[in-house]
Amino acid sequence: MKQAAECGGDGINRVSARSAEQSGLVKALSRQVEELIVSFGTTDAAARLAGLCETIDGRLVFTTSFGLEDQVVTHLIATQRLPVEIVTLDTGRLFPEVHALWAKTEARYGLAIKPFYPRHDEVEGFVREHGINGFYASIAARKACCGVRKVEPLGRALEGAAAWITGLRADQSAARGGVALAEADAERGLVKFNPLLDWHREQALAFARANEVPLNPLHEQGFLSIGCQPCTRAIRPGEPERAGRWWWEEEAAKECGLHLGPDGRLVRVKPAPEVAA
Repeated sequence: MKQAAECGGDGINRVSARSAEQSGLVKALSRQVEELIVSFGTTDAAARLAGLCETIDGRLVFTTSFGLEDQVVTHLIATQRLPVEIVTLDTGRLFPEVHALWAKTEARYGLAIKPFYPRHDEVEGFVREHGINGFYASIAARKACCGVRKVEPLGRALEGAAAWITGLRADQSAARGGVALAEADAERGLVKFNPLLDWHREQALAFARANEVPLNPLHEQGFLSIGCQPCTRAIRPGEPERAGRWWWEEEAAKECGLHLGPDGRLVRVKPAPEVAA
């Protein structure tokens, strides 16, 4: 009985220690987030990225899918020679144009973009269970596919990172309206940084054209937001720019899981101060 009690006490102590450690991590991340928002909330995107590199110690990772905003962020990182690791998630179902742009981007900026691929056994298991295009059958099946092809590789890409840089804009969709300049991602133990949160698409496009940033030719064909080929269509006149993603689903369900919290919702935090255009 005494031994059992001691074991029980040890278990409680371990849980308490983990809880205290998690609480300390959340507080540390929150302090970093507040510092970034206060210091760089009213600066331009280039200064924000440079400021992040000066503020956060450790591995900094930018995940690109080679969309318009991601190409702008890549340009800002490369031209400032910032110590940021640029990675991409190759799902195995991308448009050929994406691979062509990948090669063109590396040549334009003289850099190597690190790829992360899905685990072959998980892809094989999904296809055996659901079929090659089984993601059309239900939201659950589609999210399972995204989990295998995108979310799990993202976890490996961000392992050990201190900060995760994205190309998210707050006006891309209603679900992303709460995006802030910096967010505490306690689940992954890092700061999530969105330097283009307050940009509009027209601003990003004008910047890209003025700076000869390589872009995907599919944008000119109505593919404003580009994901996996089977799950992306061109948008129709008057539709939101992400309407072509998983078009067979209700708007509220349209996130792949990369930017969702443990509860399945896009994390909403207090927005950064309004910035100048």
